[in-house]
This record gives sequence, structure tokens and C-alpha cells, in this order.
Amino acid sequence: MSHQRRKARRLTVQALYQWQIAGHTTTEIITQFAEHASRKVDFAYFRELTEGVISQHSQLDDQLQPQLNRALSGVDPVERAILRLATYELSQRLEIPYRVIINEAVELAKRYGAEQGHRFVNGVLDKTAKVLRPQEHVVRNRA
Repeated sequence: MSHQRRKARRLTVQALYQWQIAGHTTTEIITQFAEHASRKVDFAYFRELTEGVISQHSQLDDQLQPQLNRALSGVDPVERAILRLATYELSQRLEIPYRVIINEAVELAKRYGAEQGHRFVNGVLDKTAKVLRPQEHVVRNRA
């Protein structure tokens, strides 16, 4: 299941990138990706992530912006998509440990982002996790 979710996250980053660049609707993007998705992808999770991030992008941006040293609009579009995806999971998928979410995002940034983009993503998401999941963050750091 986790491998299928990892693939769903990859597809979501691609979908969010396309949404940011081309401005297609959520329905258009999901339909397009449904045509190319294999059975090895948790497509329901892809749909949830894509719809959730797009519909909540303003709130996600508000959660991310205080952790940044520049405007979110100035962040590389791939890294912006990864940050939004991970922030959505941090705020909406509380059953997933924050470290798993951050690790998945870092791996996506290594694969799709700029050369040192994974470091930037890691730093921003660590700060975001401290704000969105303070109890979990404190408990994990004391262990």
C-alpha cells in the first residue's frame, strides 16, 4: 500500500505542477491522469490529494508562507507543488507520522526538484510540522 501511495504522491506532484503552469481545472487534470494511471497507483489517494491541495491551496500557502524567507510565488514550481502536497498531508492526514510525510517530500524533491531543492523542502516542512503538529513534534524529539 505504501508503494502505491508513493506513486500517488508522484502523480500528484506532476498534476499540481501542471495545474500551476497550465491552469487546467481539477476535473481536467484528474481525468487526464486517470487515463495514464496504472493499477499500481492508489488512485483514490491521488484524487484526494490533488483535489484537496487545489481546493485548499490558499490556506496551505498561508500555512507555508511564515516558514519561508521569500514569497511562495518565488519558489520553484516543482518545489511549491511538493510543499503544498506535504502541508496538505500534515494538516489533513494526521494518521501519517509527520516524519513520513517529510521524508516522502524530500524524496520527491530529490527526484523532481532543483539540485539542492530537497534541503529547502526539508527545512520548510520541518518548521511547518512544528506549527501544525506541535504535540507530535515534541513527543518525537524527546524520544
